[in-house]
Amino acid sequence: MSSGGHGGGLPGLGAIQHWMHGAHNEGGTAVPFKPLIIAFIAEIVMFFVVAPAQSVTNFQFLLFAAPLWMPVVLFHFTIMRYIDANRVAFIKRQDTILLEIKLPRDTRRTPLAMETVFSSMHIGGGETTWYKRIIEGRSRPWYSYEIASIGGQVHYFVWMREGWRRPFESYIYAQYPGVEVIEAMDYSRLIDPSHAPYTMTAFEFTKTKPDPYPLKTYVDYGLDKVAKPEEQVDPLAQLLEVLGSLGPKEQLWLQFVVRIHKGEKYGSDQKRNWKDEAKEVIAALREEDKVENEYVDASGVKRVTTSYPNPTRAMTNRIEAIEKNTGKQAYDVGIRGIYCAPKDSAYGTMGGVLVNIFKPFNSENANSLMPADGRWSNHFNDYPWEDKHGHHSAHANHSVLEFYRRRAFFHAPYVGVHNVMSIEELATIYHIPSSSVTTPSLPRIQSTTSEAPSNLPT
Repeated sequence: MSSGGHGGGLPGLGAIQHWMHGAHNEGGTAVPFKPLIIAFIAEIVMFFVVAPAQSVTNFQFLLFAAPLWMPVVLFHFTIMRYIDANRVAFIKRQDTILLEIKLPRDTRRTPLAMETVFSSMHIGGGETTWYKRIIEGRSRPWYSYEIASIGGQVHYFVWMREGWRRPFESYIYAQYPGVEVIEAMDYSRLIDPSHAPYTMTAFEFTKTKPDPYPLKTYVDYGLDKVAKPEEQVDPLAQLLEVLGSLGPKEQLWLQFVVRIHKGEKYGSDQKRNWKDEAKEVIAALREEDKVENEYVDASGVKRVTTSYPNPTRAMTNRIEAIEKNTGKQAYDVGIRGIYCAPKDSAYGTMGGVLVNIFKPFNSENANSLMPADGRWSNHFNDYPWEDKHGHHSAHANHSVLEFYRRRAFFHAPYVGVHNVMSIEELATIYHIPSSSVTTPSLPRIQSTTSEAPSNLPT
């Protein structure tokens, strides 16, 4: 996040800060370091050759005036680093926990139950005043909902601050009475896939269209209504089957890092959110149907009128879908996927499978999830000379693994390219499947535990 104050100080500083802020929101801008340094040194040398006396004078003036211009240049960046340092200290003090959700053997709950859980967990306290945000460094809680295939066995995990465990357990038990929630060891720290003998592929996923366009949700599949198991088509079943098909030495991790949406994706002006973007998207759709008519009035002057005919059925459906999607509670959602295995056990096409793992939720008329350009394994894979010796890929693998373990997406040490999703979309890509999903490698508990009846004879 950034605080206000853009544009103050030296001429052009506001433009530089705006560019840096945009790069920050987009997960970073890849600018080669060496060419910039070489160009900067070459420019200084050339100017010194052309006008040596003027060069010396310029440097003397800069040094002499440093007490005037340096505080102006450094003030904003100092404040930003101060806020970041306070936030890092606050986050470090928070105890976190990883929970595993043991799935019940028989449940007929639809994804609407998980949507209700996400609605209840839509909590964003802790940063309501400037003092809490800037001085105390507080940040609203974020959670990581995860699906991991470890040797072909599929597991559901949830990572959160320990203080939110009780509310989460209450909400999940209320909607899924047969589940069991237990504390788990962090599976991502049991191996180090970023080093030999492992090979590793990692992506972060973003929507291909503006966020207000919805994914293909469980409502589109008819899962908002309870139906016979043989009549249900759960798009998550296909994803779970892929995870369950892995060999004993392969692993595939999916991570959905979420926090409630407040508008940081749209810059420092947090009064703007995805509902404002939805209005712009709808206005742009209406512009596509705009018709301009030319005519000559009674005085002989040519005039142009603009009319907007009634929208087509397809246009109406798209607008209704956008309005319905943005009418629900929203989360910022960072999606990360990692596939890893020893080189002698890795399946060659799993990189391509991971790229398209969210295909069942994609819609040609609405939105899709695809790997973000220039992120991790999607960065140095176009030409062999981009990373001839593999050093950049090795560094990227080490970094993304560390960010996965930290569940980092919205704050230092990493700000990723995230999406804005409604609770309906989120419940579609992460929910406890009903018993109609019979993936053999998806373990379910044999029975539920409960207290003994109070009327037993003693």
